[in-house]
Amino acid sequence: MQDAKSFKEYKTQVREALGDDFLRTAMDNFAIAYRASRANAFKEIDDKALIKDIAEAKACSTANMDELYAQFKEEAEKNGAVVHLAADAQEANEIIARIAKDENCTKIVKSKSMTAEETLLNHHLEAENLEVVETDLGEWIIQLRHEGPSHMVMPAIHLSRHQVSDTFTDATGKKQDADIQKLVKVARRELRQKFTEADMGVSGCNFAIAETGTIGIVTNEGNARLVTTLPRVHVALMGLDKLTPKLHDALRVLRALPRNATGQAITSYVTWITGSNECAVAEDDRKKVHFVFLDNGRRALAKDPVFAQVLQCVRCGACANVCPVYRMVGGHKMGHIYIGAIGLILTYFFHGTDKAKNLVQNCINCGACKEICAGGIDLPGLIKEIHARIQDEEGHPLSSALLGKMMKNRKLFHKFLRIAKYAQKPVAGNDGFLRHLPMIFAPDHDFRSLPVVAEVPFRDMWAKVKPAKTANPKYKVAIFSGCVQDFVYPEQSVATVESMRGKGVELEYPMDQSCCGLPLQMMGEKVAGRDVAIQNMEAFENSDCEYILTMCASCASHLKHNYPKMLGHDPKYAIRVQEFADKVIDYSSFMNDVVGIYEADFRQTKGDKVTYHAPCHLCRGLDVKAAPRELMVKAGLEYIECAEEEVCCGFGGTYSVKFPKISEQLLSKKMHNVEETRAEVLLTDCPGCVMQLRGGANKNGLDIEVKHVAELIAERRK
Repeated sequence: MQDAKSFKEYKTQVREALGDDFLRTAMDNFAIAYRASRANAFKEIDDKALIKDIAEAKACSTANMDELYAQFKEEAEKNGAVVHLAADAQEANEIIARIAKDENCTKIVKSKSMTAEETLLNHHLEAENLEVVETDLGEWIIQLRHEGPSHMVMPAIHLSRHQVSDTFTDATGKKQDADIQKLVKVARRELRQKFTEADMGVSGCNFAIAETGTIGIVTNEGNARLVTTLPRVHVALMGLDKLTPKLHDALRVLRALPRNATGQAITSYVTWITGSNECAVAEDDRKKVHFVFLDNGRRALAKDPVFAQVLQCVRCGACANVCPVYRMVGGHKMGHIYIGAIGLILTYFFHGTDKAKNLVQNCINCGACKEICAGGIDLPGLIKEIHARIQDEEGHPLSSALLGKMMKNRKLFHKFLRIAKYAQKPVAGNDGFLRHLPMIFAPDHDFRSLPVVAEVPFRDMWAKVKPAKTANPKYKVAIFSGCVQDFVYPEQSVATVESMRGKGVELEYPMDQSCCGLPLQMMGEKVAGRDVAIQNMEAFENSDCEYILTMCASCASHLKHNYPKMLGHDPKYAIRVQEFADKVIDYSSFMNDVVGIYEADFRQTKGDKVTYHAPCHLCRGLDVKAAPRELMVKAGLEYIECAEEEVCCGFGGTYSVKFPKISEQLLSKKMHNVEETRAEVLLTDCPGCVMQLRGGANKNGLDIEVKHVAELIAERRK
């Protein structure tokens, strides 16, 4: 559970987690194996189409939550079950404790249930002098250790077999071997006795089918089947979001759930329970069955136009599986009860601002969770929305508020950058990097070299580098450079212009453009971000362009996808912002797919041995994967694929400033993978990634050049 009292304390906890070598190794091994298993499990399925169908069906269930609950209750009670509705966690716990008392139950076995974790059910029942034993292996381990789960599907993934052996030794009073099979036998032996003694079984539920009053439970260990069949009383606790109209809807989710969770085609057990059935140990030979639905804010959430999609979560845990930050720090630092990206969001709604306010800042915005989410939820977008909401509730940090005020004033922001050029002179080296001096103020940031601000920004070069007017241009293009390629790496923008030479491209550069505003979104400065979006949109409205070309993947994704979200609901801007967004295109897509550049356009000499880092906002934000790699091959470069090419480099804009230690570890892993390729040049499509990777290579003395794709394309043109 998250118990940090301040952001500083939270960062200290994160740093401690980074020092856990076993955790890091276990997470690394799992992340790599999971990716391959998932791809194999989905290889004959159109996962995008399936996720779309699931999202639409879940959204429909969310919109009809009350009707589905009424239908489920009626059908379940026809079959002898008792259905309860709890307004909050306390009421749910009290209902279950009362059922135990009324039925004279003292011993309870329980299968895995995130809803029961949400209500802290075990704590409540134990306070009522009831014995509660978790029977899922991972849950039993963390129960013995008095810990919370570190993953929604694999709750003890953070523990080594030696730690489990010590725990079992303490629990059994007998020295236990660290062999995994022997540990499993210990658990089986200890828990079987608990099953036979139990009066009541408490389970969770994956599906609540309104049409028949049936619940469905998906497990791998079989313990849930014992929990729901052996004791004379069965209580299933579930959120209202588990309601679904028909069995068909549940089976659709079942096609994705195990594949997304663990890379399995199907789990070992899927149990369907409809009402009360025969039970030999019950007085009247009938099992007592109670279904307890938990609201805890779900009905209000279902009516929220922005956050209702949160209820589309199927609890597969995949958002944690692919999160580069979770991989570094584990679930205890990446959630409160619920883990991973969905956990950051649910913590705010189910456990309050105090538990969520630090967690929501620990999202690097790489989009890996959104790409894989089985419920089709815009997880990073909602995390940023909650961050902004919390800042509006509790006040904006001074640094964030000042940044917002400065960046929404383009002239002031650019003046600041121009002044920085002079202010940096005492610490600027001759190699394009700042010397170490400023790092005495922020030693955690000394893991990479930082670039100097350019002598001349691109906007001041434009008059000289601007190509002559083309009589009959094939393409009319306006360049959006973003602040980094304008003031730090103007040579990348110059290379872009040069790379298009002779291709019939008419270029212009609207001078009123400013930063895209993504740093403001990352800082929770929503109002300032909206103002900047309007400024940029208006800066390009006087242009006669067909395309708005940006060489920064992050800018492109933000302009294309987030601007319509920010302004699209306002009738004054709705059409204009969509027209603006429709024109936005990234460099590699424009050159490869629109201009149509060919091998004959390049020098025929042998090119460098290159590898590639795929920026998060290009490969996931814009779904551009082939274009940059095809460009490299056409240019005669020897492209060598890098391991985990699409995993974040650790930059994340302002994220690397807030969490430098995590950024450092992600960069270190990336540079290790790059070195393994033995390439001479590392290419990428984003100036932010260039800044991170080039700074890392320089700091570590690596013999590799880091360049934007446009630079090498320009160099290789005839």
